[in-house]
Amino acid sequence: MSELMIQADGLVKIYKTKQTEVLALQGLDLEVEKGELTALIGNSGSGKSTFLNMIGGLDRPSAGSLIVGGRNLFTMTERDLVDYKRDTVGFVWQNNGRNLLPYLTALENIMMPMNLTSSHKKKKKAEELLDMVGMSHRKHSRMNQMSGGEQQRIAIAIALANSPKILLADEPTGSVDTKTADQIFDIFTELNRNGQTILIVTHDVALSKKVRRVIAIRDGKISSERILKESYAERLKEASLDWRNEDTQEEFVVLDKAGRVQIPSDILKKMQLDSNKVSLEYKDDKVIIGKPAATQTKE
Repeated sequence: MSELMIQADGLVKIYKTKQTEVLALQGLDLEVEKGELTALIGNSGSGKSTFLNMIGGLDRPSAGSLIVGGRNLFTMTERDLVDYKRDTVGFVWQNNGRNLLPYLTALENIMMPMNLTSSHKKKKKAEELLDMVGMSHRKHSRMNQMSGGEQQRIAIAIALANSPKILLADEPTGSVDTKTADQIFDIFTELNRNGQTILIVTHDVALSKKVRRVIAIRDGKISSERILKESYAERLKEASLDWRNEDTQEEFVVLDKAGRVQIPSDILKKMQLDSNKVSLEYKDDKVIIGKPAATQTKE
């Protein structure tokens, strides 16, 4: 039986202001297995970044259950949370100013968060991580001496400094060109091949189409999942393949624990509903959702 790395059950997050309450997550259910490379997608305000921040220990859930790496985020003390953020999760931000300290070299940045007591061990591991992300030649460079793509690769090395159980990446290719985005994705796939659990939030269509499992969040809930077709899983390094336009994945609507599904907005638009009511029929092993026939009123 596979080991779960993330287990979210009925997860709710409410943000309160003096005037109103915003329901960012509305009973989100999700399981991610150890060793998975998974992407989260969704429009702005869908709840995906809120969910990522909760897994990263940066935000507290309002209700439900969230267990990451065997640790319950609802029962953690502040001291537990500090240890969790240091040992269980590694974070790669889109804004490299949050990843790197500008007055330190690449090597010093990677050594900074390490738990190892010996400076010799820290330096040795930092050099191994630099080599892993292909940045050994930049170990003495500071942030202003590196390109955005180089900074992002250093950021990945920093996130891996304490051998986290899960690597979280928030739009890791959002500010780099296509070639650099491919290089960054290659690093993620190699890390994943070696057993690293990775969760990526992305708007990058080409990147999301390469990931084996893509989870779509809409209105604070999981609405659908896309699974990479086996025929494409073997072609990840194929340079001639147009990942942005190829139909690389199968999409499935997700049933929540109450048996509810979210119907995609483009389908609802085609149905041209006059109300929030639909007809439901089970026929030939299929569930048919239709526009209800006009009701007759008695005179």
